[in-house]
Amino acid sequence: MVLALGAGPLLMASQNGLAAPAGASVSAADPKAKELPGGISYVEIESRTIEKSNRILTTTVPAFSGVNVPYTPARNPLRIYRVRYPSVCPEKNNKPVRLSGIIAVPDTQDRNLPVFSYQHGTAYLKTQVPSFPEQSPETELAIAQFAGQGYAVVAADYLGMGLSEEKQAFLVKRSHQQATIDLIDAADIVMKDLGKTRTHLFLGGWSQGGYVTMAMLERLEQFGVPVRAAATACAPADLWMMMSSPLLYPRAMDAAWIVSIFILGAFAYEHYYDAPGLARSLINAKYYEVSRRAYDQEPFDPADIPGNLPDLINKEYFDAEFFASSTFGRLLIENQAYRRPIKTLTRNYYGENDEALRPLLGRLPMDYQRALGGDKVEAVSVGPHDHRGSYAVAVPSWKTWFDGLLN
Repeated sequence: MVLALGAGPLLMASQNGLAAPAGASVSAADPKAKELPGGISYVEIESRTIEKSNRILTTTVPAFSGVNVPYTPARNPLRIYRVRYPSVCPEKNNKPVRLSGIIAVPDTQDRNLPVFSYQHGTAYLKTQVPSFPEQSPETELAIAQFAGQGYAVVAADYLGMGLSEEKQAFLVKRSHQQATIDLIDAADIVMKDLGKTRTHLFLGGWSQGGYVTMAMLERLEQFGVPVRAAATACAPADLWMMMSSPLLYPRAMDAAWIVSIFILGAFAYEHYYDAPGLARSLINAKYYEVSRRAYDQEPFDPADIPGNLPDLINKEYFDAEFFASSTFGRLLIENQAYRRPIKTLTRNYYGENDEALRPLLGRLPMDYQRALGGDKVEAVSVGPHDHRGSYAVAVPSWKTWFDGLLN
């Protein structure tokens, strides 16, 4: 049932800077897919062995994250299915859309399974998302650690990514909520067809996906859908603060790829919030066209995009009052995902050496909840790790925590 809610090859792999598109092929239909009621379909894309899951944990993930983490080895094989499902775009008057995602199911005799919904970080190519797990090392980690140990893993591609024909809805809150919640519904139907049933629902996400997780939790709580617990890594729950920090108080350690979140955000907000001229207002005219091509995934020369914000962003936006009162700033402020009483047990993990997210920003949801008098949110430092390393270190802690709540 659709609930109308009224970050390789492009700009490199998730969270790692700018590069030209490689033109990956995306097929909109699969003749082998099984059709289910309600416009849902699914097709198996991989039957994965225990050995492959463990190679991902010991080889693929360390190469991606730059840290070696002692993950608990996988104990069961699994099957990965690509799911197509109907949804709507709230920002476009609930325009019907068709989205994609995955469900990874343990290949065991267990019929009743806890479900872990993973929300991915910033992806630049449409295929650097869960539906193409071999192009998304972060998704591979979530699958190997959770589905390899008895959880069903559900992961949406978001609007405009994967097999979606729309533009990327980067940090567009209601569309993120819609895409992720509708996949939970679709996954329940697929699991039933596979002879499985969801018991508990857990949420988790990294970077942009941490933001999406907090936004998703907000909407699930509004609908009264039980969530056993939610965990994030490097989650920018306050979007205006995340983008203001490198503009107003830049650090020497700030990542060069931060320019990409301004590019993606400007064009996504202009499109989805019907704000003509927003991107031109923000982005220096010299770099507007190449930035547009990057957002639209058209060929471009990455050397044409500057690696620092003073060159890319028009000078007016370096004034806090101007930024906050601008169309872009007001939308970012409105799209926060933490300023409310949170009812679900939540842990926000953050790294002390994160080149994109300041530690105090990682702690912000907990501090806000405690100021209210709430006690459901806890901020957890993973130590002196960067953006990717913080995610890699956080995941096994998520798993240990979730396991304890199941038991």
